[in-house]
Amino acid sequence: MSPLSAARAALRVYAVGAALVVAQLLRRCVRGFVEPVFSPQPERVAIVTGGTDGIGYSTAKQLAKLGMHVIIAGNNDSKAQDVVRRIKEDTLNDQVEFLYCDLASMRSIREFVQTFKMKKLPLHVLVNNAGVMMVPQRTTDDGFEEHFGVNYLGHFLLTNLLLDTLQESGAPGRSARVVTVSSATHYVGELNLDDLQSSTSYSAHAAYAQSKLALVLFTYHLQALLSARGVPVTASLADPGVVDTDLYRHVFWGTRLVKKLLGWWVFKTPDEGAWTSVYAAVTPALEGLGGRYLYNERETRSLEATYDPELQRQLWARSCQLTGITDVTRETFSE
Repeated sequence: MSPLSAARAALRVYAVGAALVVAQLLRRCVRGFVEPVFSPQPERVAIVTGGTDGIGYSTAKQLAKLGMHVIIAGNNDSKAQDVVRRIKEDTLNDQVEFLYCDLASMRSIREFVQTFKMKKLPLHVLVNNAGVMMVPQRTTDDGFEEHFGVNYLGHFLLTNLLLDTLQESGAPGRSARVVTVSSATHYVGELNLDDLQSSTSYSAHAAYAQSKLALVLFTYHLQALLSARGVPVTASLADPGVVDTDLYRHVFWGTRLVKKLLGWWVFKTPDEGAWTSVYAAVTPALEGLGGRYLYNERETRSLEATYDPELQRQLWARSCQLTGITDVTRETFSE
């Protein structure tokens, strides 16, 4: 990617972030962020990826507080036991556990799914939360560009491998749910089907935005497949906004400075950022309704291109090839 194109990608990403920060500041000054009230969720099981830090930790904690059996899927072994202990203490819920899953490794994802299925548990909620942001150019264990491999392909594979359990766990009037965390940066993302790995040129900002755009397209196609099959599973997206987490290590120094000085005021807290994910996971208002893009616990429009079924199908087909998943699109819709 030329320096001019890379600069353009960076400016577009930071422009989206700046607009969100201003909107969040205005809301905090006018009426603040009010915590939603959720009903208890006993005897339901959730998996949250990246649940040892940031929004994922807050999501896992809030679901545990509602009485769910929460399994944190992550690769941070060193923090895992302390995180599990703290959530158990804070929520008085002993049904919280950690299972190792490195989304940068397809082998690790498959091992995680195998370990989970050996527990013979149902699965009512899958929250695809984990991710990396603006990292230098590097690859996953399987040779994928890291944003695309971790943020998108890892969750694509994980979701597909767990779909059978989700389908068995859902029921009419009480669907299982897939909640995928995207970002407003998808609005400035561009999907390059000829170079999804950014191998010919690399911009951390463009790669991050592309991975979040891919998650939106994936979710809409997944929902179309689920609807066509008539199974009790829904798939929606949660946009947390700009949240004060540790993901900003690689961003522009000015953004880090703003976060350090004013993050407590203009950024959402991790708990506030998690509310939309929890809302998508448990609210009765979304029962049986998928394919929604949610921001501040409300449905909103995603980028217009994400509603293109042909683009969704092309990305899905390519993703199936890359992960070794059978593409059932044609047979599903022909039926």
